[in-house]
Order: sequence, then C-alpha cells, then structure tokens
Amino acid sequence: MIKSELIQKIASTNPHLYLRDVERIINTLLDEVTDALQRGDRVELRGFGAFSVKERDARQGRNPRTGSAVKVDAKRVPFFKTGKELRERLNGGAPETATTKEKM
Repeated sequence: MIKSELIQKIASTNPHLYLRDVERIINTLLDEVTDALQRGDRVELRGFGAFSVKERDARQGRNPRTGSAVKVDAKRVPFFKTGKELRERLNGGAPETATTKEKM
C-alpha cells in the first residue's frame, strides 16, 4: 500500500472527514516521525511497533562489478521493530509453545 492508497482508505472509512484533512493528518504524522528520527529519538506506536535509528560504522566494501575495495562512510539508518500485537496478527494468533502442545 502506498501513501495515496492509505489516505483513500482512511477517507472512505471516515466519510465525515474531508480527503484534504486526512491527507494533512497522514503527512503531519509522517513528518513528526521523520523529525523525531532525525533528532535520534525513538517513536513507539503500541501494538504496531517502534521506529529507531541505528548507527552503522564506516567500513571497507566491494564494488560488485569490479571487485575493487570501496570506502563506505559511517551512517545512520532507520530501523523498525514490530510490536507483539502486529507480530501475532501476522502469524495468525499467539505462537504455540511446548506447554500448549503438551496439554492437547
């Protein structure tokens, strides 16, 4: 799903909201998450997941075409960790444990 599809879906399920207002809400939310990550903050949406920034050290890489060594600078990259609720919904409920199997 792309951003415009998300906006359409939210607008269609909430007919009392104008499309331009839904678009402004989504853009504001994404801008705030981006700004927080730029500051190095962590953004947690309970049940969904958490966005954070990871530091990658400078390293020596390889050019896949030529095989020559290439210097890769240190950088910050976004990282997303799913929340427990989202993981369970994606996997069809709570994962089965050994004790659950023994009770069957």
